[in-house]
Amino acid sequence: MMPETLTPRRQAQLAAFDRLLTIMDELRAQCPWDRKQTMDSLRHLTIEETYELSDAILDNDLTEVKKELGDVMLHLVFYSKIASESAAFDVADVLNGICDKLIARHPHIYGDTKADTEEQVKQNWEQLKLKEGNRSVLSGVPGSLPALVKAMRIQEKARGAGFDWEEKEQVWEKVREEMEEFQEEFNAAETIDAAKAEGEFGDLLFSLVNYARFIDINPETALERTNKKFIRRFQHLEKRAKEQGKALHDMTLAEMDVFWEEAKTEAV
Repeated sequence: MMPETLTPRRQAQLAAFDRLLTIMDELRAQCPWDRKQTMDSLRHLTIEETYELSDAILDNDLTEVKKELGDVMLHLVFYSKIASESAAFDVADVLNGICDKLIARHPHIYGDTKADTEEQVKQNWEQLKLKEGNRSVLSGVPGSLPALVKAMRIQEKARGAGFDWEEKEQVWEKVREEMEEFQEEFNAAETIDAAKAEGEFGDLLFSLVNYARFIDINPETALERTNKKFIRRFQHLEKRAKEQGKALHDMTLAEMDVFWEEAKTEAV
């Protein structure tokens, strides 16, 4: 599949990757910190880099995206280098492995299977994974994923297996049902069963994630954008209070709301 003649840009890309591999070899051999690292010691750093990449993407900061992609790429090469030292695998095995998987998982491109829509591609993907030995459609959902992301992935995979609602109105009705059950838990008795209330709230969140997925909204992205919006507005509130020589804990809610509405008006 390698083209007979590489374009100048492809040559530059390969040279850059070779440069990274060479630097990684040198650092692993010569730098005390790099020599000390293990897969376990890198793990939490990789998670941090991934979240920093996510932040840059949400901020649409392409300069920062480029930087964070470099950090993530370094970690991928680092893991491969560590594994190569025990002859477990190296970066060529990693890259060939993903290439082989992509070819096998796209028979509509590299084989005779027909798939004209995104939904057909997803269904074929899940069926192929089952044939490869996965015990369950849901077995590919990492257990350590944050709960909101995990809910989305569970629902996507169930949909790929054909288990899904037919109309968005049905999904919204489920949201309403779960909301009513959550409210009833607080209205039914003087003493609230905390465990049951938590369960009902979980059901409500799961149904909201399901509705978001059904109307093509990523709930993780939506919530994170709201988090960032709240932070901007709250920091505006802090700034305006400081300008007037006031401390937030000494202000009334009505006073703070003036600055909050100001932030909304100014699209902070």
